[in-house]
Amino acid sequence: MPEPELMEQVVNLCKRRGFVFPSAEIYGGFRSTYDYGPLGILMLRNVKEAWWRAMVQCRDDVVGLDAAILSAPRIWEASGHLANFTDPLVDCRKCNERFREDQLEDPTTCPNCAAKDSFTEARQFNLMFKTFVGPVEDDANVAYLRPETAQGMFVNFANVLNTSRKKPPFGIAQMGKSFRNEITPGNFVFRTREFEQMEMEFFVPPAEGAQWFEYWCDARMRWYTDLGMPADKLRLRHHDAEELSHYSAGTADVEFMYPWGWGELEGIANRTDFDLKAHAAASGEKLEYFDQASGERYVPYVIEPAAGATRTMMAFLIAAYTEDEVGGEARTVLRLHHRLAPFKAAVLPLSKKDTLTPTAREVLSLLQPHWMVDYDETQSIGRRYRRQDEIGTPFCITVDFETLEDRAVTIRDRDSLDQVRVPIDALVDELRTRLSG
Repeated sequence: MPEPELMEQVVNLCKRRGFVFPSAEIYGGFRSTYDYGPLGILMLRNVKEAWWRAMVQCRDDVVGLDAAILSAPRIWEASGHLANFTDPLVDCRKCNERFREDQLEDPTTCPNCAAKDSFTEARQFNLMFKTFVGPVEDDANVAYLRPETAQGMFVNFANVLNTSRKKPPFGIAQMGKSFRNEITPGNFVFRTREFEQMEMEFFVPPAEGAQWFEYWCDARMRWYTDLGMPADKLRLRHHDAEELSHYSAGTADVEFMYPWGWGELEGIANRTDFDLKAHAAASGEKLEYFDQASGERYVPYVIEPAAGATRTMMAFLIAAYTEDEVGGEARTVLRLHHRLAPFKAAVLPLSKKDTLTPTAREVLSLLQPHWMVDYDETQSIGRRYRRQDEIGTPFCITVDFETLEDRAVTIRDRDSLDQVRVPIDALVDELRTRLSG
């Protein structure tokens, strides 16, 4: 299908099936804010759990952290955000629309009203949300909502180093909300002012910075493909020298082919020792590592893989959306990897009759301690299959009248459409095997 139509179909599915709702919709909405519905919150949690599993659970050199969202201004002064975290803002004098000057295709023409030479002089606009702590709104009580989770890991470097008994190379991982007062948010949940990040700061000896940067570029690309992202929808783009941030010795973006073209999915940066040295200078505290074996004392370099959880979920939805035909009928399918699917299985009694309900509920209770499982007994079995296909459920468990005789159920595979008969007593083991990959 044409790519713009694909985006329209995915957005429609998200609203219709309960993945993502426009925030405050009954009041007309609030620009660039979204609420995650019953299916969306399950999938978003699965994306974050898959990231945490790969970055922390399956490694012995990364630990976790949950730092505060409200942050002291001195953190952002030391990090350079107060001075450098800005975008050039221009206004069209004719239609009053605002734009980022660096994103205009033609800096002399307004993309909204086509007016020529109608822009104001560019002014720098800081993206951080400012607030006040306490009852008095004055400069002494200014605080900021964090625009990234990274700084909380840098200012806790010594705390984590001393309590976790790790030594470089080791990492600190964190997931959580961040806030950026974007001038031009858009493309559904791709760019929003409130979003969730999945970031890790990996502290390494300075001489090993380049090799660990390459390691994490490869590892992060592999994470997406291992979860079913088509390789031809991904690419790794290294930044040119003029693109690099002030702290970076090298940055690469994992990019995804969105319906509107290639766009950033995740950034991997060699941040050097900039952040630790900046916070050490500003705070007066030493943020370094002493290697007792070699007698060397150094400030580690930092390799940072940083992804947006909400943006990642959106990319997986787009990549998984397919349409095919079964038995002469159109079928919409989300071919999500089972780790990401909101429900791992759905229990579907063939009939709503009371004779099947107790057994169907028994099967549901059997599965619920292990996985998120849906239960649906309304409409025809064919329509219920289609509904589960559309929300990405890998397996449907059908309870029929034969179940009352042989104590077996039918497992239907979403992708192959194969159906097999399995005893209820063996159902948990069968699903565990199918969901183990």
